[in-house]
Amino acid sequence: MSFSNFLETEVLDHVFGGNAYTAPGTLYTGLYTSAPSDTGGGTELSGSGYARQATAFTVSGNTASNTSAEEWATATGSWGTITHVGVFDAATSGNLLAYGALTASKTIATGDVFRIPAGDLDITLD
Repeated sequence: MSFSNFLETEVLDHVFGGNAYTAPGTLYTGLYTSAPSDTGGGTELSGSGYARQATAFTVSGNTASNTSAEEWATATGSWGTITHVGVFDAATSGNLLAYGALTASKTIATGDVFRIPAGDLDITLD
């Protein structure tokens, strides 16, 4: 996953500028049907039972991974084809912190449930 420009600036300012960055108390994972970028954008899902999911991470070495399985509510309408995920600092609106493409896109129809198994959402710094 890539960091957004927002998070890159916060980290640089925290480490090199001496201005404290307070990490959000809760992180949320959102789903996209078109790619976001460093500046945001993309097409995040909305409606049909969709809502961002609270996500907890553990850090080992240079990788943060989701600690438990993420499961979205049953789709009450077609969500389209999920291609990307994003991690946010708020349940709605807020700032995109990191984003990346799914290994394989997934079409979600009415009645489907989208899941990300524990340990499958990885954010790595090299």
